[in-house]
Amino acid sequence: MPTRTAKTAWTGGLQDGSGQVELASSGLGSFDVSFPKRIADAADGTTSPEELIAAAHSSCFAMALSGGIAAAGGTPQSLSVTADVSIGPDPAGGLRLTGIKLTVRGKVDGLDAAGFAKAAEETKVGCPVSKALTGVEITLDAALES
Repeated sequence: MPTRTAKTAWTGGLQDGSGQVELASSGLGSFDVSFPKRIADAADGTTSPEELIAAAHSSCFAMALSGGIAAAGGTPQSLSVTADVSIGPDPAGGLRLTGIKLTVRGKVDGLDAAGFAKAAEETKVGCPVSKALTGVEITLDAALES
């Protein structure tokens, strides 16, 4: 199985420094990162580890759910998955991920709402990124669209 790589070049201290994270395996680009912007309400053109985790989780969940739907006898027509990753203070000191909310809406043939919800719940636990993030509370809001 493949290994994927991202690289970050950082200059300066935590509060006054900045960096660029590069999606090295795909070559799709480099993105600015900054600690002050990481913990600010507005990203102002920078990304963060939390946004990158959200991207990884939403895409992994969508792939895994499409397979789960098929395994349950359905045919996925379309899935829209949003992952909201929150960061906050860690009682032990520093910061930690405080939660991940997955929201999925799907158009699926061959499964009712209960079958879709079951497949989504199984995916929440079983997708590789969910497994990697077991130390973070993950909530799920899954519904079929008509």
